[in-house]
Amino acid sequence: MPSFSSPPNPQAFNQQVWDIARKIPRGKVATYGQIAKMIPPPAGLDGETYLEFGALWVSGAVASSPDDVPWQRVVNSKGEISERNGLEAKRHKLLLKEEGVVFGVRGRIDMKKFGWNGKIK
Repeated sequence: MPSFSSPPNPQAFNQQVWDIARKIPRGKVATYGQIAKMIPPPAGLDGETYLEFGALWVSGAVASSPDDVPWQRVVNSKGEISERNGLEAKRHKLLLKEEGVVFGVRGRIDMKKFGWNGKIK
């Protein structure tokens, strides 16, 4: 299987990710994979390959998001903060706590309670 370090059109893909992240309500979270599944595979890329790389691409888009994107509302599939560096992870957790998101003793978010269903009110 080929390796794709970024989507064929990173700017267009990132914009789609940011548009979705902006729709996640305060106090809710979505996963990288969930957001990837909301975006159709880029032209020329089969669905199976896209599923292998989509969540990683979403992670990259979130990491480079503009200031108006609530990046803190995107977490990994375990309901955890994906750590890039300690300071950023602490800020990520603090921002979510300020929104009312609760972390369990293992540092995980209850996705049944705080997970976003993808619907816009």
